[in-house]
Amino acid sequence: EADMACLYRIHLRARLSFRFLREIVKFPCHGPNELYDGVQRLIDWENWLQPRQSFRVDVTGFGEGLSHTHFTALQVKNAIVDLQRERWGLRSSIDLNNPDMCFHLHLSNYQAVLSVDGSNSSLHKRGYRPAVGIAPIKETLAAGLMRMTEWDGTNNLVDPLCGSGTFLIEAVSMLLGIASGIDRQFLFKNWPDFDISIWNKELKMAQNIKPLNRKLSKVIGCEVDEVIAQSASDNVRKAGLEDYIEIINCPFQEFQLPPGLGFLTCNPPYGKRIGDENELPNLYKKLGEYCKEQASGWDLWLLNGNPKLSKYLGMKASRRFQVNNGSIDCRWLNYKIK
Repeated sequence: EADMACLYRIHLRARLSFRFLREIVKFPCHGPNELYDGVQRLIDWENWLQPRQSFRVDVTGFGEGLSHTHFTALQVKNAIVDLQRERWGLRSSIDLNNPDMCFHLHLSNYQAVLSVDGSNSSLHKRGYRPAVGIAPIKETLAAGLMRMTEWDGTNNLVDPLCGSGTFLIEAVSMLLGIASGIDRQFLFKNWPDFDISIWNKELKMAQNIKPLNRKLSKVIGCEVDEVIAQSASDNVRKAGLEDYIEIINCPFQEFQLPPGLGFLTCNPPYGKRIGDENELPNLYKKLGEYCKEQASGWDLWLLNGNPKLSKYLGMKASRRFQVNNGSIDCRWLNYKIK
């Protein structure tokens, strides 16, 4: 449970979550008719949705006679607009892309839970990444993986295959305490009990970034593709981190690591969404050689979605963590480079 201040705060600051839902009602549901009746009867729609407001219904889970999420969403939509027409002679319009309210129905174990979503879209969309690589990692996953490295800014941080720069942007943003949702528009501002004074207080605290009391070590991304490297630079600039992160357009083999120790982090292709699986062993071999020749004493953290490829690094992982990158089963591998 959370009060409104906490609800606003987690929307602004949480880096690992996709969305936060506020439960309105839970009721038994054994089929379409009971769903329709429950939606109409158990919710104060005069309070939660005015006919002038648009809305969208998202559905997860399945129930008896409700095996298709699109059909289930239509049942909820029909229940709402039929009630509006009956009471006011007007109905809300549907807006899938930019609604005023987003309702979320979850079905499980003959129970229906209707909630409101505080945001229109997944919270992994920070707003700094209009420009992306071919298969970019989600910001939420990148943030979680970077947190696991325990990088604290005292050592260098280099991504030799940086793509759109997400690892580096998330790492530095966390270190600086930049609120992940600071540039988002939130739907909870349309809720009937939205409190502007509490919101303004939380927003002001989130905007109050304390400067680092020390110099940050080098944070550098390497990208061989000129267009993608420019996109990464644009993303860094949009995130307001151009004073902290440098993007270099060159093959990683040509890049000279900065003095001192540090962390190498990367998400190389694994032949599932990008990369020819037959050509990738050579990439991993070159990366392993680069690490052993240039980065002795450093840590390598590598996201691997193809166990056949990681062996070509020629190194043994000291730690491995199972993670999912979308639908791809991956391992977050940590190597102590000797």
